[in-house]
Parts: sequence; C-alpha cells; structure tokens
Amino acid sequence: MNAEIIAVGTELLLGQILNTNAQFLSQKLAAIGMNMYYQTVVGDNADRLRSAIETAQQRADILIFTGGLGPTKDDLTKETIALAVGSSLVYNDDALRSIEEYYARTGRTFTENNKKQALVLEGSVVFPNDHGMAPGMGLRRDNKTYILLPGPPKEMRPMYDSYVEPFLLPLTSKETLHSRVLRFFGIGESQLEETLQDLIDTQTNPTIAPLAAEGEVTLRLTAKHASKDEANRLIDNVERAILDRVGEFFYGYDQDSLQGKLVSLLKKKGMTLASAESLTGGLFSEKITEVAGVSSFFYGGVICYSNEVKQHVLGVPAGVLETDGAVSEASAALLAENVSKLLKADIGISFTGVAGPGELEGKPPGTVFVGIAGKGMKTLVVPLKLWGTRQQIRERAMRYGMYHLYKKLEG
Repeated sequence: MNAEIIAVGTELLLGQILNTNAQFLSQKLAAIGMNMYYQTVVGDNADRLRSAIETAQQRADILIFTGGLGPTKDDLTKETIALAVGSSLVYNDDALRSIEEYYARTGRTFTENNKKQALVLEGSVVFPNDHGMAPGMGLRRDNKTYILLPGPPKEMRPMYDSYVEPFLLPLTSKETLHSRVLRFFGIGESQLEETLQDLIDTQTNPTIAPLAAEGEVTLRLTAKHASKDEANRLIDNVERAILDRVGEFFYGYDQDSLQGKLVSLLKKKGMTLASAESLTGGLFSEKITEVAGVSSFFYGGVICYSNEVKQHVLGVPAGVLETDGAVSEASAALLAENVSKLLKADIGISFTGVAGPGELEGKPPGTVFVGIAGKGMKTLVVPLKLWGTRQQIRERAMRYGMYHLYKKLEG
C-alpha cells in the first residue's frame, strides 16, 4: 500500500512552523510496512487543496491529511475532501458533546463556529481527540482510504497511536520495514558511493541509502520482511559486504556519535585524557564534555594559542618552534606528549594548524597536525589538509582528532 501525506496550512509554507507531523507519520507508516513516495504541503486554499487531492488520488492508496480541522473559515480540509469524494458532512454527537463539555469545564464562551469542529465525513470512522477538540476520521471510498488528523502534534500523535494505526493495520501486508544506520568518518560521500556502486546498483531488499552529514557519511540499510529476525539477517549480509570494503572508516551505528563512542571506549579501558589545543581553541574539550560523566577520565586541557604558552607551559623547545614551526609534526607530537605528563593523564591529544584566512609560517589554511601520545604507545601524528571557512577547518580538525583517537584506542 502506498501512502501520501498532505499537510495543510499556510504557516507551513511560510516556514513559521516545522512540519514535524510528516516526520512522525513517515516513521510510523514505515514501521507498519506502508510505502511513502510523496509528501505534499499546501496552504489554506480550497482550489489548491483540491488539486493536491486529485494528484494524490492518482498515485497513492492512502491519503493522510494533517491540519485544517479547526473552527475558523480557513480550516477547510474536511469540506474540500467531502466535495472531492462526494461525501456529506454530518455532526458527530460524541464529538459535539465533548467540545461543549470542554467549554463548560474551562469556563470559556462556547461560540457557534466551534460546532464546526464536530462535523465529520458521513460514513467515516471517527477517531476521538483525547487531547483537544476536533476529532479525526477515516473514510474508505472507491478503493482509496482518507485519514484526516488535527494539526497540533500534541493532538495528532496520540490520536495516531491510539486509533489510526489500529485502523490501518488490516490494510498492510504484515511486512514491516527494519532499518540500520552505519556511520563512517574520514571518507567522502562520493568516494563511499563509488566504492559501493555495484552493491547500490543491484540493491533490492535490503536497500542502501547514502546520506551525508557534517564531517561524516551514513548508510541506511532497510529491509522489508514480516519477520524482524529475517530482516536483520538480510541487513547483516549487506553490512558484511560493505564493511569488507570500507570498514576502516566505520565507527558506529544509528544514533552513535564520535564523542559518545570515544567516551565509552575511554571509560571501558579506564584511561584518562588531556588535551592541548592551538587552532581548535577549546573545541575538543567543549565537545567531549557534552557527554555526561567525562569528569572521571577527562582531566582537562590547555589552550596554547601563542608560542609562549607552547614553550613555557607545555615545554615545546624554542628551537623546535623556530626550526619546524608551531604548525608542524614535531610540535604536535611534543604538545600531546607534554600535556599528558603535565596533567598526569594516560593519553594526550593535540591540535595545531592554520585555520585561516591567511597563511601562517608559510603554510596555507587547512594545514593541520593532530598528535596522540600516551603511556605504552608510540606517538602518532596525523597530518591533515582540510578545507572550508575558518570555523569549518577548526571543527573538522576537532572531529578528525576524535576519530583518530578512537581508532587508535580501538586498535
């Protein structure tokens, strides 16, 4: 069964509110095996809504409307649908009584236009509104199913869970969608897609969907099956094929984050951490401390923006700063080694580089070195050539540092 969501409201088109209803319904419908190929947003205009209905009727079995069920003149969803499907509007006694009781209970004046909210499509199944006034409804007509839901999410979401999903379940094939997100860092979307092109081209079930985010790439694997165990088996097979090729860039699943994975690994290993930050200016420390409980292992950091702090606080010799420069492999190594000793941490991580907009020490913006040092490990320095604005270079350097530290500890 194919479903289409039609969100009604000029405020959505103007960007005054976010269409979170569509996101919620898309997730819910996918979970019960409904296909979603189109979503539509239309303003409070009867002609344009009628056109959207006619278009949706050509490509969807189930039309789900949100919004436009209120008492005012611009609330015209059910009136327009009634004309489109040849149905009448009739008062629902239970809904009308509920609205009257609400006004009596709150001491507000019941105006005549509020009765409009109790009008429903004749012959429809009425969905009570346990958190508001306008009821929802479901109507089957000419092999199409029409679902009308209120716009406020606090009313729509519980109505869907309590009444709409049970109404829709008999229409499903009993196959449901199961998804798993694989998270990658250090590889671009185009490179990842090219490496997996044959798998993507031949995808059927599961499907593979690449998605780019800031500084990382994800793959959403989605299988459709009546059995959750069988769907997971199908996903497992595709995941293994993917990781055989790009596993070196993989770091987590679903809602995992780099800082969350790093924090978990440090806790698991019982290792303490300190940072020395030049170009990142404390971004790493800020990001790592977003996760609760880091005080048990993150001892702190030194923002060493000037060469004086690098030399006199973190012990980088003047000769190294003069010969190799502050932006160098040698400086990054010494900063990481010395901050771990200074703060008595097991591991030290350092960031030094050129954020821009101009050159520094004859090196172009985006030249970055990340140092990782600690007890019982060989000091690692990762040279990076990053791009973007000054802020983007700083943030990307921070993320690369997290990623390489995680991989170093994991390995």
